[in-house]
Amino acid sequence: MQTKIEKIDTSSALAIKIIEDRSGIDLDFLSFREKLSLANISHEQKKQEWITARLAIKEALDLMAIPYPGFFKDEHGKSHSMSGGGYVSLSHTMGLAGAIYHRDSPVGIDMDFVREKILRIGTRFLDPKEIDFLHHDPVHYTLAWSAKESIFKCQGKRGVSFRDNILLEPFTPTDTIIHGKIRGTDYADHHYQIEAKILGDVVLTYTIW
Repeated sequence: MQTKIEKIDTSSALAIKIIEDRSGIDLDFLSFREKLSLANISHEQKKQEWITARLAIKEALDLMAIPYPGFFKDEHGKSHSMSGGGYVSLSHTMGLAGAIYHRDSPVGIDMDFVREKILRIGTRFLDPKEIDFLHHDPVHYTLAWSAKESIFKCQGKRGVSFRDNILLEPFTPTDTIIHGKIRGTDYADHHYQIEAKILGDVVLTYTIW
């Protein structure tokens, strides 16, 4: 898969980049706080993931002609703009990092490689009703996991269980839209529409509040 940058609508854009050695790349666009965070990452692979995710969000912002404001994580691990404007979500999987930005609404993005082993752990993150409609297929299960991850990131609070609190409506592996909701928590007043794409061996999902 190659670098992907796309404008979703007039208020949002996403970017996906290949994680590779970025030594020597100009990172002057980062905020002082971000540069400190980067300096504290000792693991080289995690450092490259972090850098590539920031490059992805910068490219999404460049597409929308929005200056890069810098980003920080709150106590729940959700990223926020240092300028207080707009919403961002970041994701990475083996070899890829991605980001989505929206001017006005919370967002969530997730990417996952399709692996057979996800079939063995389905009961850990799936409601029995979901297991009933999902095919015993790693693509279908990965789509379900990724859709729940995007919902989780969009709502932005810890303590929400994938299995017990996030419920997906029936969908097929070829559907490009997945519907879901959060139940049984203080955040259960919203239904989510998740965009789903299969890009080779990678599942990409994202949702905008």
